[in-house]
Amino acid sequence: IESTSPKGLEMGKKKKGDYDMKKKFSALTALALTLAMILTACSGGGGGETTAAAGGDTKAAGETAQAAAPSGDAVKMTMGTGGTTGTYYAFGGIIANVLNAKDIGVNINVQSTGASKANIYLVNDGEADLAIVQNDVMDYAYNGTDLFAEEGAATEFATVAGLYAEVCQEVSTGDIKSIADLKGKRVSVGDAGSGVEFNARQILEAYGISFDDIEVNNLGFGDSSDALKGGKIDAFFCTAGAPTTAIVELATTNSINLLEIDDEHAAALAEAHPFYTTYPIPDGSYKGVDEDAQTVAIKATLICSPKLSEETVYNLTKALFDNQSEIAAAHAKGEELNLEYAVSGISVPFHPGAEKYFKKVGVIK
Repeated sequence: IESTSPKGLEMGKKKKGDYDMKKKFSALTALALTLAMILTACSGGGGGETTAAAGGDTKAAGETAQAAAPSGDAVKMTMGTGGTTGTYYAFGGIIANVLNAKDIGVNINVQSTGASKANIYLVNDGEADLAIVQNDVMDYAYNGTDLFAEEGAATEFATVAGLYAEVCQEVSTGDIKSIADLKGKRVSVGDAGSGVEFNARQILEAYGISFDDIEVNNLGFGDSSDALKGGKIDAFFCTAGAPTTAIVELATTNSINLLEIDDEHAAALAEAHPFYTTYPIPDGSYKGVDEDAQTVAIKATLICSPKLSEETVYNLTKALFDNQSEIAAAHAKGEELNLEYAVSGISVPFHPGAEKYFKKVGVIK
């Protein structure tokens, strides 16, 4: 992760009598421009979360980095997000812009990062105060499993609120109409070691199917779509906002099936992995899909450092929901900000400040 505060820039030593005042001013101006360029470059980064195009964003990602900075003694915070073309970065920027403009004593600086797993470590190691992550990755980190099995648990973070759904979508063509039908088939389960791969494994296990029972293909969303179109695979898993660009494009040329997860299997899945919630993909999300399709979702979640004060996190959480309509007007994902949804499917403890707010509004007892 590149720092937004570059170090090591030093002005060269001045030789006596070498510069007049005009040249001194020019040198300082050049240095300022150089610093500005470095800071701009450092705002970039990779990310694995849903892309802005897929999420239906209403703002360009680059616009959101310029968060309004309140005056006074505001608590300065860094928020880890994702790549500059991703939803985490764009949505984080909107949150920062809106909350910084309110009189709640915070000044949030948005930083581009490598998304969920990187963000866990940034907060855990004290390099960020806030971050947006997937709630399943949070669970893995807190318990030292799956994506964190090798490195071990990272537990120095707390939950603020669930933000919006990242939907587990299972796509097939032809006669494959159920997840149970995937046994013995060629299935893309996402990139090797990705969060999607873990989602696929867990969903299949709820149906009594293991990776040994399918022909595993490790492909990204676009490659999975192309492979299904070309008859090289029979189905694929995709965890992203719905509708998702790769599936939208596939559905324009091919008839697709969205494989549903019924109540029985969704309940079993949630019992084993409490970060899952049921989610209906609305009819019309994809061409040719004319009925709602029930599946499960994980959720993009705001986390914070446990070192932040109760008052600061209470004010931040309250402002997030008090200003939901303003956030939604600037970004489509803001429409999903909901008090009940914010506390469901969360397996990592809430920060005391967030918990105090949710108890006050009655969504936590």
